[in-house]
Amino acid sequence: MEENNITMNPEEDIEQMDTAVTEKYDASQIQVLEGLEAVRKRPGMYIGSTGPRGLHHLVYEIVDNSIDEALAGFCTHIEVAILPGDVITVRDNGRGIPVGINEKTGLPSVTVVLTVLHAGGKFGGSGYKVSGGLHGVGSSVVNALSEWFEVEVSQEGHIYRQRFERGDIVTPLEIVGDTDETGTFIKFKADPEIFTETTVYDFEILERRLRESAFLNAGLSITLTDKRDEENIVEKVYCYEGGLSSFVEYLNTSRGLTPVHNVPMHFSVVSGDRSAEVAMMYNDSYNETILSFANNVNTADGGTHETGFKTALTRVFNDYGRKYGILKDSDKNLSGDDVREGLTAVISVKLTEAQFEGQTKGKLGNTDITPLVSGMVYDKLMTYFEENPAIAKMIFSKALDASRAREAARKARDLARRKSALDSNSLPGKLADCTERDAELTELYIVEGDSAGGSAKAGRDRRYQAILPLWGKMLNVEKARLDKVITNEKLVPVVTALGTGIGEDFDITKIRYNKVVIMADADVDGAHIRTLLLTFFFRYMRELIIQGHVYIAQPPLFKVSKGKKVFYAFSDEERDRYSEELGGSCDIQRYKGLGEMDAEQLWETTMDPAFRTMLRVSLEDAMQADETFSILMGDKVEPRKEFIEKNAKYVQNLDI
Repeated sequence: MEENNITMNPEEDIEQMDTAVTEKYDASQIQVLEGLEAVRKRPGMYIGSTGPRGLHHLVYEIVDNSIDEALAGFCTHIEVAILPGDVITVRDNGRGIPVGINEKTGLPSVTVVLTVLHAGGKFGGSGYKVSGGLHGVGSSVVNALSEWFEVEVSQEGHIYRQRFERGDIVTPLEIVGDTDETGTFIKFKADPEIFTETTVYDFEILERRLRESAFLNAGLSITLTDKRDEENIVEKVYCYEGGLSSFVEYLNTSRGLTPVHNVPMHFSVVSGDRSAEVAMMYNDSYNETILSFANNVNTADGGTHETGFKTALTRVFNDYGRKYGILKDSDKNLSGDDVREGLTAVISVKLTEAQFEGQTKGKLGNTDITPLVSGMVYDKLMTYFEENPAIAKMIFSKALDASRAREAARKARDLARRKSALDSNSLPGKLADCTERDAELTELYIVEGDSAGGSAKAGRDRRYQAILPLWGKMLNVEKARLDKVITNEKLVPVVTALGTGIGEDFDITKIRYNKVVIMADADVDGAHIRTLLLTFFFRYMRELIIQGHVYIAQPPLFKVSKGKKVFYAFSDEERDRYSEELGGSCDIQRYKGLGEMDAEQLWETTMDPAFRTMLRVSLEDAMQADETFSILMGDKVEPRKEFIEKNAKYVQNLDI
């Protein structure tokens, strides 16, 4: 939704500035936050946000501690449950958090772990050689951001329990029972004072993360149970003896992709306190899916392990191709993009003293891991190709096709550039451009159909709003290589109008419009066009979405009028409410398409910044988005049918 601009009174501004300048600034202004106060004061610094993403991160922090016990060889089963009231419980059968007195603080060690930042068994002691939670703030942060938090430790023949509220100790650590088992049981409720947006957990979000963790730890059993509805309890158990190979097979199956070879390639190496493991499999798509992990932490931004993998992969293809005559002397080397087309791969490394970028751990920085991964992949993949020449031939055929398509795309780009240089007006003929040249102030509406395009052109504010009409269905880029995309008559005008280029030529600094607004009819065809455009942006201009330039216009579905009073309704409920407010017997017009609105109506309802509603397209989870696009726009019918049936309840106001 559009943000409202707030204008202050200049005199008030001056008065406030005077007050700020004259206010005394001395030692009394310096705050010292003790204990977990800093976490509650700035929670975003520790969990990323206080929205749904941060809420689910609380669970990950606790589960990751249990997984660290599994990495250390002491845990085989983790149980996670969502109880009524969105209370979370996590139980493992590891060693249990130590309960002995900590010499430095005089408190039980478990109390210290849960109330002191940067306290734990992962800072150089012998407790953990490999761990994802190297910052040592996980459990204590969850405690600080919980309305209440309880821990039970089974250890040394006893069950120990302690309770906290918003990070403060409520009860001392006390023995509440006896047991022969060991492990840790944690129960907490997220604090609504912190998570003001929502404290309700999404089962599917937790499911994805826990399933991923089970894949990364072959043989580890993880159970997720949703007990919020006592009449419909849902329980899922994840345990994969195949580890990363099972992960790769799952990624292909869930996306509806057909493998080029039957069994994933799997390589591993151990060197001292470091290990690396890779599973990879080629499929019939034109996109690559590479997931990398370090100590079970998803490194979404890649890092040194991913660099080592990609470098070695390209070297193997070119060296093997030259050695066995697949690449002739006159042929150019295959590029990284060529050899990764249609590849699904998972890279997992485990090491002591992992260097992550910040608490979010998005990128691995250990430089010594690059040669470990690179050497393993080069030696073992080269051997695999030599021992499986038939599979190597199939994969090389795909890479060579990709290389030829890349060369054709390059020639098409060069031709387009030459035409643009000779053409004094290189912008698309149907583009009605705006007069403003500052890209920060401009908007491009991509409009479905010439009729709606005509209304949009007539109704717009030509100073900063540009209109590009499109007609007919465009290319589904999920099923096409770059050479077909670059020459497609429906997509070329979009690329030319935006000015950024696509694929490897994409340059966000050249964007001509700050907002790129998709404006299509509120029916099935309109939804299809939006999906096709979003697929194109996601695959070839992803930075547009990442940097928040892509929007979806929300035209009204109904015009409700009586006499001179007019309301525009965006749902059936709004229509009925406006009709009731007007006393019934209203004229109700259902807009079948944008073309039915005249220029004034389109401006008032959909294009005027003062009143319009727009959805900003964001990329919260690239992996999930990639999977969704593959399912919806790929060749396989069954995964798409299953997705539609599962998500049909979310579809509203489509004229089906």
